[in-house]
Amino acid sequence: MSKTLLIVESPSKAKTIKKYLGPKTYNVIASVGHVVDLPKSKLGIDIAHNFEPQYIQIRGKGDVIKSLRKEAKEADRVLLATDPDREGEAIAWHLSKLLKLDGNSACRIQFNEITKDAVKAAVKAPRAIDMKRVDAQQARRVTDRLVGYQISPLLWKKICPGLSAGRVQSAALKLICDRDKEIDAFVPEEYWTITAVLKQAEGKHKAFSAKLEKRKGRKLELHTEAEAQAVLDALRPDAYEVRSVTEKEVKKAPFAPFTTSSLQQAASVRLGFNPSKTMLLAQQLYEGIEIKGHGTLGLVTYIRTDSVRISEEADRAVRAYIKEEYGEHYLGRGVFSNRSRAVQDGHEAIRPSDLHLTPDEIKDSLSRDQYKLYHLIWTRFVASRMSAAVYDSVSAEIVNGDYGFKAGGSKQRFDGYRRVYLVSDDEEEKQNLQLREGETLTQEELKPEQKFTAPPAHFTDASLVKELEDRGIGRPSTYAAIIATLLKRQYVSRNKKSLLRTDLGQVVDDVMEAYFPDIVNTEYTARVEERLDQVESEGIAWQDVVADFYQPLRAELEKAGQEMGKVDLPQRVSEELCPECGAPMVYKKGRFGEFLACSRYPDCKGTMSIQTKIGVDCPKCGKPLVRRKGKKGKIFYGCSGYPDCKEVFWDEPTAERCPNCGSLLCKSGRGGLSCSNKECGYKKR
Repeated sequence: MSKTLLIVESPSKAKTIKKYLGPKTYNVIASVGHVVDLPKSKLGIDIAHNFEPQYIQIRGKGDVIKSLRKEAKEADRVLLATDPDREGEAIAWHLSKLLKLDGNSACRIQFNEITKDAVKAAVKAPRAIDMKRVDAQQARRVTDRLVGYQISPLLWKKICPGLSAGRVQSAALKLICDRDKEIDAFVPEEYWTITAVLKQAEGKHKAFSAKLEKRKGRKLELHTEAEAQAVLDALRPDAYEVRSVTEKEVKKAPFAPFTTSSLQQAASVRLGFNPSKTMLLAQQLYEGIEIKGHGTLGLVTYIRTDSVRISEEADRAVRAYIKEEYGEHYLGRGVFSNRSRAVQDGHEAIRPSDLHLTPDEIKDSLSRDQYKLYHLIWTRFVASRMSAAVYDSVSAEIVNGDYGFKAGGSKQRFDGYRRVYLVSDDEEEKQNLQLREGETLTQEELKPEQKFTAPPAHFTDASLVKELEDRGIGRPSTYAAIIATLLKRQYVSRNKKSLLRTDLGQVVDDVMEAYFPDIVNTEYTARVEERLDQVESEGIAWQDVVADFYQPLRAELEKAGQEMGKVDLPQRVSEELCPECGAPMVYKKGRFGEFLACSRYPDCKGTMSIQTKIGVDCPKCGKPLVRRKGKKGKIFYGCSGYPDCKEVFWDEPTAERCPNCGSLLCKSGRGGLSCSNKECGYKKR
């Protein structure tokens, strides 16, 4: 019997697919991501020879490659089933070279969801490797390498070690820095609002609010307390009259199914997940999870997509489900289309692979966060094919002498898609108005309120992702990595949900803007993105796109190398004192991260690692316990009095004491506590 070797990227995906295909005829193994890449120790691009990439086998992949070659040699047929995107296509191409396969033969398969039917259908329809996709990925990889490996060394030399620049990363940093500058420069302006609380003469209905908007038919703006007081003095409590009432039906349409970007935004706003966490959980749902009573199943379709399209089969299935579960009146007619021509429409929107696996049905098989994300994806998809929510909306113009007020209200008549997918900004109904033209009203209260214009909001994960997408910068699949890199390099800090530039981030942005204005220019970055997309969509030679990009970059690199001087970072003074001379310690950035150095350097060369207090005192000497990092990066907790006190904990201690022996309790998995005294063994759940 002939044997087929099927190669995927991840072991978890291999485990799922192995259960769908007979082990007697199929051998499913994983490449564990890329097997070759550009070298880390050098540029790896032969610029003089048409930007030829110098790929090498990835260190540590020797055993994987050896196994792949062995299994391929013994197989009658090899199918490459890497992810269905440009990155996956490039991995398939590299594997074909490594295993000496003919890339023009039918050796490549792809599927948008890891289900039994989808995998079996894909196996029956192999194709050749798509070199347009491969070249599009190579173009991105090479341009990113040219930026990162040629600008970053300049930043190390002129600012401090450990810095980096990137084609998309630097443009994203500029967006954050420019927003924070705008906030810093913002000067608030005073203004006043006046709200009238009014009652109908009959007294049958609740009092309602109306806002002052006009004087003598023109928009009214109040800038001072004196202006507001003049209006208050002119208003007569018994002279309110309803000038006009407008009633209309308002429909709120459902949202499109998720793309990568919109999923990251919604998960950030609704669940508090950062983009990296969202993509990790989504990848788990896609690759397969053991579901009680069903075996291992891929629960959602491919998670890297910018299309809102779904297949005809999925559309029929969800409409039938809505009709059966909620009734035909909940069935919508809308079909969503992609807004931009640049959308890569090779994949569907993110949706459940099997609609009948409802979130609550499989909740016990998922972690808490997996359930939250699956519930979000499932409800958004079902709601996208449901009918609009319908509201009865009423707006009224109310006059008092020369002054005009406006009152608005609405009442939900039909919940439509909101039966499944609620949105925070429309969960609460507005006041219910039942007014007649010519009706007189009485004033219960006047509420003058001083306000000030507000600056634009700091970027959050969700708003930065939206801004990058709207400007056409980067790809949705890279947004999580971009934000993670900005945080890792300490160009940006996180304050609750806000992303804030750091002093280091501002210095790097200033240098980049001065010497590499094209790289940080968002419009230029978007144009480069369009050209990179054209490699796949129009078959443009990828080397030509890279050459057009590199020509101005080379000129900027030469100028920066000649003109850029040493840049001094602003010093941040810590609360710690130098152990050598007692002078204040300042934060410094070194090869392995931040540390504290004496402010009297070079006269005093005292240094100290940064210690983060955890709010718990040492049980031996009473000094604060601090969070430390070992030589291999492992986190532990030790006494700040070291070396005089060598108390240490490998799990984070709490201030709570063990009821059995009195030792500190430490945090353990799943929110529990365990005694730090190993001989005691006490645990608290």
